[in-house]
Amino acid sequence: MTDQIEGEPLIRPSSTDHPLYDTVVDACRSVYDPEIPVNIYDLGLVYTIDINEANEVGILMTLTAPGCPVAGEMPGWVADAVEPLPGVKQVQVELTWSPPWGMEMMSDEARLELGFM
Repeated sequence: MTDQIEGEPLIRPSSTDHPLYDTVVDACRSVYDPEIPVNIYDLGLVYTIDINEANEVGILMTLTAPGCPVAGEMPGWVADAVEPLPGVKQVQVELTWSPPWGMEMMSDEARLELGFM
């Protein structure tokens, strides 16, 4: 769902005005990094949620580190959480390492949960 120009990150604005957006966000919040007791959305691992007119969902995400032991599994977990949602036709989850994840990407809720506030 995303077009990458060489050398540029795949990040685009999310489809926040789409009727399915909040439901997709909630589904992303049901997925946790097994090493951190905070969901991937509040951790800031989800960069873009792109939903087109056909209700096809593209999710661009990262992980806390390239060597993350669940790197091969996490995109599938996210797709499995989003795909069964009513109205969703298809889900594509892509990993990117640009920009790299940083603690500043966490929500206030995540910072509070992890004791950083």
